[in-house]
Amino acid sequence: MNPNVFADRIRALQAAMSARGVNACVVLSSDPHLSEYLPGHWQGRQWLTGFDGSAGTLVVTESFAGLWTDSRYWEQADNDLAGTGIATMRAGAPDVPGPIEWLAGTLSRGACVSVDGQVLAIRTHRQWQEVLAAKGIKVSCDRDLLDDIWPQRPGLPQGTVFEHLPPFACRSRKDNLAAVRAAMEQNGADWHWISSLDDIAWLFNLRGNDVPYNPVFLAHALIGKDSARLFVAPGKIDAPISDALLKDGIGIEPYDAAAGALACLADTETLLFDPARTTVGVLASAAFVGKREALNPSQLFKSCKNAAEVEHVRRTMEHDGAALCEFFAWFEAALGATRITELTIDEIITEARSRRSNFVTPSFGTIAAFNANGAMPHYHATEPSHAEIAGDGLLLIDSGGQYLGGTTDITRVVPVGQVGDAQKRDYTAVLKGHIALALAVFPRGTMSPLLDTIARMPIWQAGADYGHGTGHGVGYFLNVHEGPQSIAYRAAVNPDMAMQPGMITSNEPGLYRPGMWGIRIENLVLTVPAAETEFGEFLKFETLTLCPIDTRCIALDLLTPAERAWLNDYHAEVRRRLLPMVAGPAETWLLERTVDI
Repeated sequence: MNPNVFADRIRALQAAMSARGVNACVVLSSDPHLSEYLPGHWQGRQWLTGFDGSAGTLVVTESFAGLWTDSRYWEQADNDLAGTGIATMRAGAPDVPGPIEWLAGTLSRGACVSVDGQVLAIRTHRQWQEVLAAKGIKVSCDRDLLDDIWPQRPGLPQGTVFEHLPPFACRSRKDNLAAVRAAMEQNGADWHWISSLDDIAWLFNLRGNDVPYNPVFLAHALIGKDSARLFVAPGKIDAPISDALLKDGIGIEPYDAAAGALACLADTETLLFDPARTTVGVLASAAFVGKREALNPSQLFKSCKNAAEVEHVRRTMEHDGAALCEFFAWFEAALGATRITELTIDEIITEARSRRSNFVTPSFGTIAAFNANGAMPHYHATEPSHAEIAGDGLLLIDSGGQYLGGTTDITRVVPVGQVGDAQKRDYTAVLKGHIALALAVFPRGTMSPLLDTIARMPIWQAGADYGHGTGHGVGYFLNVHEGPQSIAYRAAVNPDMAMQPGMITSNEPGLYRPGMWGIRIENLVLTVPAAETEFGEFLKFETLTLCPIDTRCIALDLLTPAERAWLNDYHAEVRRRLLPMVAGPAETWLLERTVDI
């Protein structure tokens, strides 16, 4: 789109700010459920700027507009914002203050900052208040200024809700509710408020399609000691599911009735809520009820998969791996014989997955990035802008699937034509980091961010680094990104992030050279018991993902005997598990790519 369109929209926002006596407006990448992937109604930051990355905060003042985004998106932001007058603010760079710190240092005492409280987390609001109040700056959360300037703003999604049923649903609604109510009792709470969509989907064994790639639906929930209320738009849940929910003590009420329900809670009662997953605007109605703050109990319950769920995930990984064998066999045969672009990769890999049992949708938009595009960790090819896969270089493919029996997420880098020595050294450094984390043994309860440096050390030793975290939690036919664990040394450590058996987490170190290439090797790993000694209980990782890691890109002389052994053992397991699932060219490709080194 013409950059002038976005410049005009920023000017329209500045006019609306002036009319309402606002000195600065902050537009978040957020919704009332604090989701990562947003329905169109809440994609105001993208509408204003043209930048479509999943993370970013827009700050607009009378004379300035800047988009803060992390290193995954710096290059993309530079491209998307060119000509708009909006500055790229490189969040995390040592000389770039955060958006609130920037406002505190820029605005005058008595200034007013507007942000839509309906999409602002309570915990974040408190942090902002602390910084800005010290400078005499007011934070106003009672208005969404986009309503003043956004004609034909998209409405709320109208997708239908469906049940996640046995055998893939391995816990009953009654059991889930009982576990949450036990946690409520421990916290001294009469009620528990939930806005996070993956928690709601897990708790009620329901799924939907309101949010791209994540099988969730817009809803809030209020859990009592012996009743539960699910707030969802009329028509989204059919009569048979409503009846089944009612039998489990769960009433269905309109989505917009949630605020009224909170307002009716008595001042003698106590409400449990998660300040990181509840917004200022949503909780504003609960003015008089007593409050308890804690991590949503369902966050930890759903992150620790039970034995039945793990078995389904293992079978799902076999189907996903077989689909990838079919894809890579096609790719290598077609390379040089037919025109292949980054868009083609997405089409063919999704087709391969769709032929596998119990596949539902991709778990995120496929990242197929050739050469320099791979240096943008969250690059996405588009019709107007994409590369042809031809010549020499490295192709990075990050993709995943939503299956009834699990969620997958995998990244592989494969050679196209000739690969240079520098590319091999970078690839090998990333592989060494990946293997180091895969082999880690650590005490139960270790804070997940502390594991990050294990994967990073070989890359640091090569004089390089990467800007993103090394691992995120992964749901069970739910969000591809979930908490509470996060393997990222820059993350603030809190007790909820302790590693526990049953957690599924990504292992994805990387290395990116802007304008040249990008490398990331990603598997999903399961936290399992390792040993119990006089020093306590120790945990380790079982690698779940089944797909060869391309050995043609390795500088073999840089691998230790232990690293070679890990890779050979991994490939033997991949071969053993996937051979019964493939035939023809896919079988031949699998055998070729799992030969010992």
